[in-house]
Amino acid sequence: MAETAHHLPGSKLLVGLTGGIGSGKSAAAAGFEALGIPVIEADVVAREVVSPGTAALAAIIRHCGSGILLPSGELDRATLRQRVFADAAERRWLEALLHPLIRANLIQQIGAAAALPETPYAILSNSLLLETGQDALVHRVLLIDACEEKQRERTLHRDSVDARTVDAIIASQWRREHRRARADDVILNDGTLQELDSAVRAMDERYRRLAAAATTQEEK
Repeated sequence: MAETAHHLPGSKLLVGLTGGIGSGKSAAAAGFEALGIPVIEADVVAREVVSPGTAALAAIIRHCGSGILLPSGELDRATLRQRVFADAAERRWLEALLHPLIRANLIQQIGAAAALPETPYAILSNSLLLETGQDALVHRVLLIDACEEKQRERTLHRDSVDARTVDAIIASQWRREHRRARADDVILNDGTLQELDSAVRAMDERYRRLAAAATTQEEK
């Protein structure tokens, strides 16, 4: 049986934070962290499972060749990303290798966050939360939503990728309407960072109320 939020260690409210590339998910996660909320970052875990010396990196080298490495011996993530988003079969191979490893690591970190007595709730941040089925690990899904024009503009400004790669990444992720249909809460982020920060603060207040209400119910 797959692990769900109700089978994980502890009963603390766990919110899944997601959004497409360039949506502002990372900025929202930083906003929650600034408010004292622990954030488990799937992107960080994804880097850790392919760090030098890991079995996953060795498998990638066997599959792709040593040209996939930087001079430091670390994975050249930009090159790998361009490769897998240019070839659907390569992307499926990589996902089959990494997603189970990432999921197992995330479950460990969720258990650690649930054991923290001083925080009312925790956040699991993953741009592919819905696509990988990790929404089964959380109690609520918060979507940071943005129009594709904003996603493309922000990604081209931020990352060292070309427009074709950005479009391929957007096309590989779920459509906005599909994500919105699966989300419990939505923040529309087509505006400024200040507007996003205000929306995050409002959502934090809501989650604190929900967490307090759940704790009261359990104590009855």
